[in-house]
Amino acid sequence: MRAPEGGRVGVIASTGGGGGASIRVVDLVRELPAFLAAVLLISASPGPAMALIVRRAALRGWRAAVPTVLGIELGLYCWALFAGAGFAALVAASEVAYVVLRVVGAGVLLVLGARAWRQAWRIRRKGATETAHMAAGHRSRAGAFAEGVVVQLANPKAAVFMIAFYPQFVPSSGPVFATTALLGLLQLAVEIPLYLGLAAGAARSGAWFRRPRIRARFEAVSGTVLVGLGLRVAVEHA
Repeated sequence: MRAPEGGRVGVIASTGGGGGASIRVVDLVRELPAFLAAVLLISASPGPAMALIVRRAALRGWRAAVPTVLGIELGLYCWALFAGAGFAALVAASEVAYVVLRVVGAGVLLVLGARAWRQAWRIRRKGATETAHMAAGHRSRAGAFAEGVVVQLANPKAAVFMIAFYPQFVPSSGPVFATTALLGLLQLAVEIPLYLGLAAGAARSGAWFRRPRIRARFEAVSGTVLVGLGLRVAVEHA
């Protein structure tokens, strides 16, 4: 996974021995502020991950949103490892693989949106009795974790992002996989607190969101957002 010639950031020629490795480390450290700033801006952009986190935190509370955040970040880190191993580049380069991943990703988001719409319909029919389904047990948390992983792994834009962005900070003469894995951990260190803070903010209004009438409207809106994101994934190209 190499960046285009002339556009590489932090690429140096190895001078051999441990000295070259030390220079590569110093060069990588020098570029970390730019990397972290870019990650922060990208992470704050609205998308499927943010929609899932806000919905989970608003309806079930901060603790219930933690598995969703961790699942999303595990999926992201898997893409980082795939990128380091060259798999993400193969997905982006293969039209068939990219289309398959795009269809799967769109399907996941459409299913989640349809489930939210169905929940809104059930609440309108049953009213306050439907709030009993909001108790978050072990299985629901495990399901939220798995949901976050699947949504991130089925996101074709994650593959494109990894092969377009990460190579700018990976020295061509250095250990590509190890450096990419390290950068992935740094991105997780930025995103996890950011998303947990987002979940905490949404959870503060949880009591209001959990009112049957408000919850029905929120489910309908979040379902529409997820369906819209799914349709966008389905029609967009790399």
